[in-house]
Amino acid sequence: MREPFLTWNARIAPQDAAAMARAKAHWDGVAKPLDGLGKLETAVVRIAGVTGSERVSLDRRTVLVLCADNGIVKEGVTQTDASVTATMARRIFEHRSSVCLMAKTARAEVIPVDLGMLTRVEGVRDLSVGNGTGNMAEGPAMTEAQAMKAIENGILLARERRAAGDSILVTGEMGIGNTSTSSAIAAVLLDLPVRTVTGRGAGLSDAGLLRKCAAIQKAIDVNKPDPKDAFDVLVKLGGFDLAGLTGLYIGAALERIPILIDGLPSSVAALVAARLVPNCKTAMLASHCSKEPVAQAILKELGLDPVLYADMKLGEGTGAVCMLPLLDMALAVYDGSVSFSETGIAQYTPQGGASC
Repeated sequence: MREPFLTWNARIAPQDAAAMARAKAHWDGVAKPLDGLGKLETAVVRIAGVTGSERVSLDRRTVLVLCADNGIVKEGVTQTDASVTATMARRIFEHRSSVCLMAKTARAEVIPVDLGMLTRVEGVRDLSVGNGTGNMAEGPAMTEAQAMKAIENGILLARERRAAGDSILVTGEMGIGNTSTSSAIAAVLLDLPVRTVTGRGAGLSDAGLLRKCAAIQKAIDVNKPDPKDAFDVLVKLGGFDLAGLTGLYIGAALERIPILIDGLPSSVAALVAARLVPNCKTAMLASHCSKEPVAQAILKELGLDPVLYADMKLGEGTGAVCMLPLLDMALAVYDGSVSFSETGIAQYTPQGGASC
């Protein structure tokens, strides 16, 4: 493991087992069937482990949408050109995009951040490390210095959100071509065929999908990334948005803030972060399973079980935002329901035994 990843890994505390035990005991004392809310109960217990307290509050939540352009677009892997990245970043800043409309319902703030767009957008937080990546089908997508700076910027964002009082973070991204970079990284890190991990993105035709697969395979062949070195894979095949998200996961764990994984690019970045800084997995929560082909395999590799299966693939953080109202409803029960002792009903206990 490279420095400073070793240092960051050592600084991340494990989940607080005592707080998790208290949260689980509280759930079991609520007058309902044991594990009646299933994965939602598990999520609340996991959040208690991240924060170190069974008194779980998610009052302040922020969606960080990391925006960047990808040189692989030159290979004809998308329906639209790179200008759409800046257009959508502007709409996000103006609170007019899909994630903004959904986040309003979920009581979440949305902040777009430029990690490396070709066009600067006034009002969008500027943490750019370059004017889009290189075309990975011709050579490395970025330099090691750019990748490290983007990771550090992601950590900075987590630190800032902790200082602002955030209690949970939601990952989002906007970058035309980033399902290609994501699929390429997934293929290498999971040792899977390119065709198996590559989807149609925003709706490619059969011919477009073939071009996308060919471009990804060419990028892998040209760059020869080391599958045992996630940083090398990120540098050669990644995007500035993915590098920033990688840092955001590391930073969330350092700051003990639970962080929701969104769709394919978000989950690929989570996989990179977990390979670089294994302890950062403690802060991650899966929200939904994207319709992209490799999504389930990535979450399985991370040891995380998504709550939602809605065939979503919009991006921007929309799938993860859907998790927030579910957590709110779970916490309404967690905080507001009467206990078995208050009702005079004997508390349920695990019975075990074989199923029918």
